[in-house]
Amino acid sequence: MRIIRGKYGRRRFDVPGNISARPTTDFARENLFNVLENMIDFDGINAIDLFAGTGAISLEMVSRGAAKVTAVEKAPTQFRFIEKIKQQLNCAELQIIKGDALKFIQSVQTPVNLIFADPPYDMDGFDEIPSLILGSKAVTNGSIVVIEHSKNRDFSSLPGFIEKRVYGSVNFSIFRID
Repeated sequence: MRIIRGKYGRRRFDVPGNISARPTTDFARENLFNVLENMIDFDGINAIDLFAGTGAISLEMVSRGAAKVTAVEKAPTQFRFIEKIKQQLNCAELQIIKGDALKFIQSVQTPVNLIFADPPYDMDGFDEIPSLILGSKAVTNGSIVVIEHSKNRDFSSLPGFIEKRVYGSVNFSIFRID
């Protein structure tokens, strides 16, 4: 895994072989962040990375200037990996929560600027996740929400949908709250 740009740019980390997450590819992540940088200034933002997996998205946000990123991951192996990278980078901006991403988003009381969610594609209730996030107190006017999903899903009818981006087998639905 590598961090693409920013203060930690070009840093590489060996992902343990026993991680069960499906990491967002470097190609897809780089292209997504190119799109997001045209929508939001990362300097000083607060963000949430739900279903954080390897933490690549969280670390990319911090590397590009986010003031606080909360990574939520319940799998012990992934959680420990993100924690290890945080310590190696001495990354105070990254907060890691070991727990259920959906329960976490329902508990958030303060809105953030950016939410990224990459649930397991075969997760029960996957289709309800975008509405759950969009209806939470974690979003407010100007918040951006990105959902990573397979090509079999279409969230374009949900409020705030602005575009879908496809990079290989990775699909991102992007929402802006107005």
